[in-house]
Amino acid sequence: MTIRVLLADDQALLRATFRILIDSDDELSVIAEAADGREAIDLATTHRPDVVVMDLRMPNVDGVAATAAICSRADLAQTHVLVLTTFENDRNVAAALRAGASGFLGKDVSPEVLLSGIRTVAAGEALLSAGATRSLITRFLATPDADGFREVPDAVKELTDREREVTALAALGKSNAEIAEELVVSPLTVRSHIQRAMTKLHARDRAQLVVVAYQSGLVRPHRAE
Repeated sequence: MTIRVLLADDQALLRATFRILIDSDDELSVIAEAADGREAIDLATTHRPDVVVMDLRMPNVDGVAATAAICSRADLAQTHVLVLTTFENDRNVAAALRAGASGFLGKDVSPEVLLSGIRTVAAGEALLSAGATRSLITRFLATPDADGFREVPDAVKELTDREREVTALAALGKSNAEIAEELVVSPLTVRSHIQRAMTKLHARDRAQLVVVAYQSGLVRPHRAE
């Protein structure tokens, strides 16, 4: 089945470039383009894409606010946001993850990485295992900052010991295979625990699960020196 993509970037040339790249893949299709966050919200509501490739710095409504608006809507629960950024402001990226983004990539990534990233978030996974992302989460995601934080669900208390353990390891950036090796279980078992934890915590994907893990104290951040 074709993965339907909405592009949101205020630079027309970049949108055109991304469209050519994405449409060159038989499994992906750009179904709409937005020049700012407000238009991204409206087009996401109309077209309900599988993935929104979202720039952060846009006029009128920025990418963080647009991400929050899209990810907070129940009727867009199957729409995932992949943020593209130049990493100029780590706090903006962290805010996008808090708002519900499934991950982020730099605009200087290779075409193959971008296409793979779109597939990853469309499948409900998260681009949270890279060292740069792990560092970013550690530095900002659990910082006591009222801006952009969601309330921690009471359902955290309903997680089993194993679900809490697996969730905590996922929040450290470990893949299912790495968690399975550490706990001496199968990757399928790890995936089942992750899925059950996501269901209990009403997390739309692995990225949201990681946010809750930090906010609830399941994982404590290590401050960057």
